Amino acid sequence: QVQLVESGGGSVQAGGSLRLSCAVSGYTVDIRSMGWFRQGLGKEREVVAAIHNETRHTYHADSVKGRFTISQDNAGTTVYLQMNSLKPEDTAMYYCAAAPGYALLAKEFRYWGQGTQVTVSS
Repeated sequence: QVQLVESGGGSVQAGGSLRLSCAVSGYTVDIRSMGWFRQGLGKEREVVAAIHNETRHTYHADSVKGRFTISQDNAGTTVYLQMNSLKPEDTAMYYCAAAPGYALLAKEFRYWGQGTQVTVSS
């Protein structure tokens, strides 16, 4: 099993920044990709960013490109999402996820954290 614990969410004004962290533990030998997803009220869960553990290749959704950055520590035990220039439409529950292969779709991620709320006020 893999355990994921998110932290760093909160309330900020538009234009502000937050840094989300995801602590990864457990049997991680098969994990190849890590991702951040978000789900706003009444909306479907969507991918925000993803990173491949070995190649360190990253993906960022168009809606956050240039504002958000996914990264990972060298040990692979923590994944970060640096969020700058936050907008009210970024308000959502943010989830960390782990996948055994190269993954971008939510259905490809096997393990999920409990989520951390991000609220951006105008």
